[in-house]
Amino acid sequence: MSFKIKDLVIENKIILAPMAGVSNSPFRILSREYGAGLVFAEMVSDKGLLHSNEKTIKLLYMTEAEKPMAQQIFGSDLKSMVDAAVYIDQHSNADIIDINMGCPVPKVAIKAQAGASLMKNPDLIYEIVYSIVKKVSKPVTVKIRSGWDSDTVNAVEVAKKIEQAGASAITVHARTRAQGYAGFADWDVIKAVKESVSIPVIGNGDVVDGPSAKKMLDYTGCDAVMIGRGALGNPWVFREIDAYLKDGTILDKPTLQEVKDMIIHHLEALCDLKGEHIGVLEMRSHGPWYLKGIEHASTLRKQLSQAKTKDEIIGYVNAFFDK
Repeated sequence: MSFKIKDLVIENKIILAPMAGVSNSPFRILSREYGAGLVFAEMVSDKGLLHSNEKTIKLLYMTEAEKPMAQQIFGSDLKSMVDAAVYIDQHSNADIIDINMGCPVPKVAIKAQAGASLMKNPDLIYEIVYSIVKKVSKPVTVKIRSGWDSDTVNAVEVAKKIEQAGASAITVHARTRAQGYAGFADWDVIKAVKESVSIPVIGNGDVVDGPSAKKMLDYTGCDAVMIGRGALGNPWVFREIDAYLKDGTILDKPTLQEVKDMIIHHLEALCDLKGEHIGVLEMRSHGPWYLKGIEHASTLRKQLSQAKTKDEIIGYVNAFFDK
């Protein structure tokens, strides 16, 4: 069940995706506790690191409980990307440096010409990866998309460049930048990339449970699966996938008591790390995700999205689950 990224052994094939505002230290710890073999931190800006932006530097925080962990960076300028990678190599406890070449958000992909925008320039991708690999000691991985749009699906060409440049693994989100997060992922692209390179390939897109994880692994031949939106409000997904991949066991969904306890635990971990104000603001997003599929939770969902204090959230949660 394990696989390797360079010399780093990953205990299973289940990976938490880098998600802005989600894949922070408390959620990474939860994901590891519930079975993720590797967790990715949310992406940080190369320029933010080099200008010692306080918010950006704080995003590098990690604990031993999260390891192994990959720190993702984004940018488009060759020199600043190399300098930022060197900074992470020397000043972070991450095990892997990951380069984002897949983010579709306009602020990143259009305004900054970074993320998925780089898919339009395979030669620059090669230069960035090659230059970073030469300068750092940690393994370097890259996350890409299928392509910019349906007319330019070039993941195989880009993956070959990334391998030639010395990267240790590639993650393929099998949607184009134009798709964003809509529609269906085209697993044929992951399969084609896997067949074209010899370094590990991580598949990303539409894996939400054990059966879909096994289906992707079997169909594409990829080395591991990455879970993004399927993990929102659902750290149990890693445990479920792990059990299913081991022997086909389908675990019961978490009980209401488990959901209640997890919301409060997650809230307290966020507040401990970031202070009550920021912790509560972040839990406004996380809280409603935990309630997906729970009957009569619309009022609580609204309460959580408007709460101002930790005690308010705990009060709302207790009132709902204990009635």
